[in-house]
Amino acid sequence: MGAIESNALISNKTINDFRINLLKCGLDLLEDKEHILVERIKNVIINMLDNETREPLDTNDSIFISTELHYNYTYLANIFSKVEGVTIQQYIILNKIERAKELLRYNELTLTEISYLLHYSSVAHLSNQFKKTTGVSPRSFKRQEQQRKCEISNL
Repeated sequence: MGAIESNALISNKTINDFRINLLKCGLDLLEDKEHILVERIKNVIINMLDNETREPLDTNDSIFISTELHYNYTYLANIFSKVEGVTIQQYIILNKIERAKELLRYNELTLTEISYLLHYSSVAHLSNQFKKTTGVSPRSFKRQEQQRKCEISNL
């Protein structure tokens, strides 16, 4: 996330033009402190989940996020829910499941390895969250992906 500071007064037209050009590049202009904080929360979560080499956290997610951002977790959770419409925990689960789907598509790791990699307490826990989120079990998802690949390769 980048930041721009200016001591000069910037016109609304200039800001709107800048916003439009950012949107064309797939970026957005965040001016509101709450939205900026939510983006920081998301970045911490994404970094937390993408760091596959790290050991499982000694603390729970809420303490980790709170410590990283130096804010009370209740304050962070309230702002996040207000801005995003989902809780931080729901956001974490959705991102873990998306990561699990990616790993299942690669077909290089077992479900046990994926469960460990994403810091689930068990394969059953991952499977339950996966099915609750996607509507299918990880094994069914993997089968569907393999069928889809076969159909594409037969075209």
